[in-house]
Amino acid sequence: MPAPVPPPLPPSPLPACAETAPPEQTVSGRGHRLRLTLLMAGSCLPILGAVLIAPVLPRMRDHFADVPGVDALVPVALTIPALSLALLAPFAGVVVDRLGRKRLLVVATVLYALLGTAPLWLDSLGAIVASRALVGVVEAAIMTCCTTLIGDYYSGRQRDRYLALQTMCASVSATAFFVLGGAAGSAGWRTPFWAYAASLLLAPAMAAFLPVPRPAARPHKPSPTVSEPVRRPFPWRDLAGTCALTVFGAALFYAVQVEMAFLLDDMGVTDPGVIGSAIAVSSVATVIGAGVFTRTGRGPAAWLPTVFALCALGFAVIWLAPNPVVLTVGAVINCFGGGIMLPSLLTLAMSRLEYADRGRGTGLWTGSFFIGQFICPLVVLALTSATGSLADAMGTLAIAGAAGSAGLCLSARRRRPMGGAAPEPIEQLAG
Repeated sequence: MPAPVPPPLPPSPLPACAETAPPEQTVSGRGHRLRLTLLMAGSCLPILGAVLIAPVLPRMRDHFADVPGVDALVPVALTIPALSLALLAPFAGVVVDRLGRKRLLVVATVLYALLGTAPLWLDSLGAIVASRALVGVVEAAIMTCCTTLIGDYYSGRQRDRYLALQTMCASVSATAFFVLGGAAGSAGWRTPFWAYAASLLLAPAMAAFLPVPRPAARPHKPSPTVSEPVRRPFPWRDLAGTCALTVFGAALFYAVQVEMAFLLDDMGVTDPGVIGSAIAVSSVATVIGAGVFTRTGRGPAAWLPTVFALCALGFAVIWLAPNPVVLTVGAVINCFGGGIMLPSLLTLAMSRLEYADRGRGTGLWTGSFFIGQFICPLVVLALTSATGSLADAMGTLAIAGAAGSAGLCLSARRRRPMGGAAPEPIEQLAG
């Protein structure tokens, strides 16, 4: 059973609706650990779709060599789930609020296995691409549901820690799935698709052990001085700013990960083992950054100017790097800042949402994040064309990151930070 632990009151004034909210609850116990494990595993499924088949793309291209447009269709098979997720996550959020988090999560997890393994039996490249687009649809539902449930089950600093843990798990799983895809791909290009069937193990566990969250009823005691709190309208204006910043931040975050191999290649590093090691080191820096976010008591809004400055510094080091070692150091700095940035943006968005709107808000944030991921290589390509080299494109991103940091600092000085919506209380969950 969760034990209520009242947090220290923040110095900043809270909204009127928060003044009557009950204190933050710290959830613990065996049931809590199982719930958290299931939500983290579910959050890794969209990462599986993004990287698992990357090592077998050349074999897919060779298999469908006679298909017109194969050079475009095979890479699209890798990237189209992310595009579908980006476009449909906001709509998934609406469905989450209306249909229910748990029910949609279980159904989407089952569909994920059926659609994800479809290329094992499909012989048409066009049909495979279509199935991959549908995988992105269910990924949007899974990611939105998992993130929303974290917001439902937990509150305050505990919720912030677990949202950061979600980022850490995604970063670690990306590396693991890349290795898994490469190993399985040695048995044939279709073999890695069997990994999607693993979600069939998650679905029944989610159905059995994830409780249905419900907002606790508020006390209706008459008061001569305090009026009954009225639920505010959906915070479109505040969330729009956070989502726009998320698109920008995601594009900055993925630029190094997407372009690292090409940057090293431009310096004469062609050994896949060396390139892989450099990328792995930068991925570890992302995990460390997320860990730093969980260990400090600093609020997400206070972190953002610093992390955008760190990303800008990393880009600047990459831009001016005289050798691969210094370039890798720049990548580590950039990814460390990104590891703090992503949970900061997510927790900032969640802090503005009440229970009834949390699905929609999470869907909007998730869509914004994956839009930034999708447009990242297009932005880098345009900057490379404009500046003449990939390194100079990194220099332009350094200027953009520094401008973003300066703008956030200026904004923080001009107005006092407003507290987000107090998390609505959740009925006690069985431990």
